[in-house]
Amino acid sequence: MSDFAYPSDLRYTSDHEWMRVGEDGTVRIGITDFAQDALGDVVYVSMPAAGDSVSAGDACGEVESTKSVSDIHVPVDGEIVAVNDALDGTPELVNSDPYGEGWMFEVRPADLAVVETFMDSTAYAASVS
Repeated sequence: MSDFAYPSDLRYTSDHEWMRVGEDGTVRIGITDFAQDALGDVVYVSMPAAGDSVSAGDACGEVESTKSVSDIHVPVDGEIVAVNDALDGTPELVNSDPYGEGWMFEVRPADLAVVETFMDSTAYAASVS
């Protein structure tokens, strides 16, 4: 078993993004503990703009680290409703708090039920072990 955290209230993609459904029906998205560890020290995050329409699977931003640059994919169709502006000045939040202050953006999905089709924490943990 790994030392990585995979909160049970989230859904996970094979691209190592997590999704948390908010009370207002929006979906907050970030990268997993596994992904931030593999990337190393995050030095820059590029994100979509609020108001952008996105399609599932599209690359909508990127995370740049001391090791590499990786695309951020949006897992669901919808509209970007918020971005985490704190990452502009402190991209290392992705490393220190990937499921909290290191979130990336929020989407209002075209179909909220789609979120439930993604992996739960147990399935994701098994996929990366």
